Order: sequence, then structure tokens, then C-alpha cells
Amino acid sequence: MSLGSLIGKGNTADVFEWEDDKVLKLFHQGYPKDAIEKEYNNAIAVRSMNFMKPKVYDMIPFEKRWGIIYEKTLGETMLDCLIRTGDIEKCAFYMADLHKQILSNKTDKVPYYKDFLKNHIPGTLKPDKQNELLQRIEGLEDGCALCHGDFHPGNILISGGNTYVIDYMNICNGPCLYDIARTVFLVEYSEIPDDFNNKEQLIQLRKELADLYLSGMNITRDMIQDYLEIIGEVRKGECG
Repeated sequence: MSLGSLIGKGNTADVFEWEDDKVLKLFHQGYPKDAIEKEYNNAIAVRSMNFMKPKVYDMIPFEKRWGIIYEKTLGETMLDCLIRTGDIEKCAFYMADLHKQILSNKTDKVPYYKDFLKNHIPGTLKPDKQNELLQRIEGLEDGCALCHGDFHPGNILISGGNTYVIDYMNICNGPCLYDIARTVFLVEYSEIPDDFNNKEQLIQLRKELADLYLSGMNITRDMIQDYLEIIGEVRKGECG
């Protein structure tokens, strides 16, 4: 089987057309196989759950690279739609609606969120600071809701009026507030390149989107503040 047309590029993988109504998410050469297996197993774990997502079919080797075969879902990302239309309210509405569907699922078949946080405590922190952060993580609430872990407009597809979520690498289970806080962090507080034009305008847009999303989720910032602070610390270990 030969690759079809390239239809998407990302930091870790490229997406190609593959057979009828399928795509191959082909990871870059050298990308850890265990991370690819993790995404594949997560996709299997959630495939029967109650929210819209491309079907997963198989994990295969291809020309010294590994890939995952997914259902082909035509459309654009919500991020592209937001850039094209500027309709922040519509974006926030769709985000909240889809996220509520995801969080309504309960599971213990995927990693636990506290383990994910612990595994990414920055090694650059002094031992006493690492221990302090570990204790703060332990003190967070327990829960068993399905958490996407990377829910933001770039991982939402709009197709035929429906919204689909993609990218299952960071799926875990835990309290709903954790995943909501992580979305707010990714939308509002993730790093902006220093050479980005109109930085102040982007900062304001991101805050507005996060506020509208929280309103749609019926959640206040006070309710997620503890999670936000810990996510901000742990994120340094994820990206380091």
C-alpha cells in the first residue's frame, strides 16, 4: 500500500490519505514507539464511548516509521475556523458542548491523572520543591471521568456541522475540573513565540475564549485555580 496525498502536518506526525475513507497518521522517524502504542491503546479504550471521534483501525509499520490508521473525517479544525471567521462565541459553544460529552464518560481503563502529573514533575526543581509539588498533587480531588488531556481548538474537527475530537496521547481519568483547567491552561496560558506579531491582541483573544468556554461549562476560575497552578508547574516538565 502506498501513501496518498498529505493532508496534515504536526509536530510529531504527518497525516496521509490511506485506502478508502481512512487516513494514516504517520509518526516521524525516531518518535518513541511506546508513545505511539500509548495513543493507539487510548484510542481503542475510548472508541465505544459516547462522543464523536474518528474510528481507529490499526497500528502499522511503514518505511521505518510507525503509524495509526484512523477513519477519514473531512472538515477543518476549530482553530482554523476561528481564524477564518473570528467567531469566538461559536467556538466556545462548540468546545463546551463537546467537552461535556467527553467528561460524561466514566472509566478506569486509561491512566490516572495524578500519575500523569507526577511523571512530569520537572527534574530541574530542587528535591524539596519536587516533594512539595508531589504533596500538592496528592491533595487534589479524586475522580473517574474521562479526561482528554489536550482538549483545545486545534484538536477539534468540524465536519458536517458535527464536532470530533482527535489526539488521544494524554487521555487519562480523573475529576472533570482537572480537564477543564487543563483546557483553560492550553487555551490561555500556553507559550506564545517571542516574535509573534500582535501579541497583546492574541493574549486578549485567548482570555476571551477561555472565559466564554468556562461560562459554557458553568465553571468559575476559583473552582479550577488549584489545578491551574499545578498544571502550570508540571507543564514545564512536559515541555522541557
